[in-house]
Amino acid sequence: MNEKLRDEKIDFLFSAILSLKSIEECYAFFGDNCTIAELQEMSRRLAAAKMLYEKKIYTDIAEETGLSTATISRVNRCLKYGNDGYLTILQRLDEQA
Repeated sequence: MNEKLRDEKIDFLFSAILSLKSIEECYAFFGDNCTIAELQEMSRRLAAAKMLYEKKIYTDIAEETGLSTATISRVNRCLKYGNDGYLTILQRLDEQA
C-alpha cells in the first residue's frame, strides 16, 4: 500500500465504497462522484487488466478497449509489480463465476 496516499479522507471514501450493496447503489454513488469519462476510463483499465490476466496481447486489448498501449503497459506493470489491487479483484471475480 502506498503510504503517501493514505489519509483519513481516503479511508472514509473507501469505507463508503465498501458500504455499497448493489450495482444500482454503485451507479448512484459513482455517478455523484465521478464524471462519465472517469468511470469509462476506470472500466477500460479494469477490462485491460482482465484481458492481460487472460494473456491477451496488447494490440487486441487496445482494439477492444480503446486504450493506448502506454496505458495498457501501465496496467500491466500494476498487475506484475503493483499492490495486487487488480489481481485481488480479478481472482475474486473468478471465484464468483
